Amino acid sequence: MELNNDITWHHRKVLRKDRMSLVKGQNKLIWFTGLSGSGKSTLAIELERRLYEGGFLVYLLDGDNIRHGLNRDLGFSKSDREENIRRISEVSKLFFDSGIFVITSFISPFKKERDSARKLVGDENFIEVFVDCPLEECERRDTKGLYKKARAGLINDFTGVSQEYEAPENPDLVLNTNELNVEGCVDRLIDYLGL
Repeated sequence: MELNNDITWHHRKVLRKDRMSLVKGQNKLIWFTGLSGSGKSTLAIELERRLYEGGFLVYLLDGDNIRHGLNRDLGFSKSDREENIRRISEVSKLFFDSGIFVITSFISPFKKERDSARKLVGDENFIEVFVDCPLEECERRDTKGLYKKARAGLINDFTGVSQEYEAPENPDLVLNTNELNVEGCVDRLIDYLGL
């Protein structure tokens, strides 16, 4: 999409480096990706709590919650999923620029969109966390009943069933929720962050 020539970028006097002097340490964008039912939101919620209790400013952007507001106009086609992640990447960049830890929990099935999110904040600031869980286990959990509906043909373009999931090739961290419990996964994340 081409930018409108009538739009001007306004340079600010308070920069990221200035805001960073007010917060504790170096912030990161922590990007959870994985199939529906893998445990992304559960881990993200617990990580947000642990960081907050550790004295860090942190904000969680969750896929379902975002679709109640900002992205409520989007469906689940490939192009809508791409737009969903493009928007949340831009929002994440703004939150990151404010100096706080940003946690996102989105299926984000396509490598290209995850790579674009990484590029927005810089490789050194982006932590891709692959929440790895076998499809069979995700379907067994199926707390929302979505896999059942997808298998019955009631939901089209469902990731892992009728739409591809491009698993990360080189994630920064892999958490296998079929083998580790929530506390164990979050402990690994905290260790990875060096906090």
